[in-house]
Amino acid sequence: MGGSRISTTDVETNVGYRFSEVSLLEAALTHSSAVPPGAVRAGEQLEFLGDAVLDLAIADLLLERFPRKNEGTLSKTRSRLVCTAFLAEKGRQLGLGEALALGRGEDRSGGRDKDSILAAAYEAVLGAIYRDAGFFRTRAIVRRHFKADLGASDVLETHDWKTRFQERTQKQWRELPEYRHVDEEGPPHARTFRVEVWVAGARFAAGEGGSKREAEQNAAESALAQADEIADEMADEAADEAADEGTLD
Repeated sequence: MGGSRISTTDVETNVGYRFSEVSLLEAALTHSSAVPPGAVRAGEQLEFLGDAVLDLAIADLLLERFPRKNEGTLSKTRSRLVCTAFLAEKGRQLGLGEALALGRGEDRSGGRDKDSILAAAYEAVLGAIYRDAGFFRTRAIVRRHFKADLGASDVLETHDWKTRFQERTQKQWRELPEYRHVDEEGPPHARTFRVEVWVAGARFAAGEGGSKREAEQNAAESALAQADEIADEMADEAADEAADEGTLD
């Protein structure tokens, strides 16, 4: 089994909270791959709880800042703030990957930096704080972690990455992107979907998310970021093929 590389005390410092019951934090940082078969997966239970607490805390904080905004705008903003990629980055900032107890196989396969595992760990830690101190203390922690995000001038802006990428592919290649659902994992209450986006027979990028739609959006965002580089590679391959055909003639 791959043990943690930093202590729970370090995690408490990074998170900004000292636990009365440290066993809750230890459970939150224990991935299901490190739990013996048949044993209760306390970390997944805390993740389930933390997911709900985080949704409520972000909703409450958004209403506090934007009391005149409609439900649709606030709902889309909350969804963006609690998506897998966003929460995984919070987990990285707090060093949760280095603190996880993982099964040997998961550890060797790079589990400490997987978005799905880091996002789940972040939610589990929030669930642990809720069990240790209640909602208002957890809300205060969430406010601190999301202070810059909630204070950003463009926090209410939403990005339809799929539409933007489709516009790019139609203009440049006259092709529509194809989204292939390649994998899903995790318990029923916290599924993680993995999607690849392909254009003109070339794989552009992959994305993960708590729903197929979120995974597709994340894949499209990654594809846009890499579009120029991949376009150059495709052009080079086309030029090489043309040169080979000319040689054969």
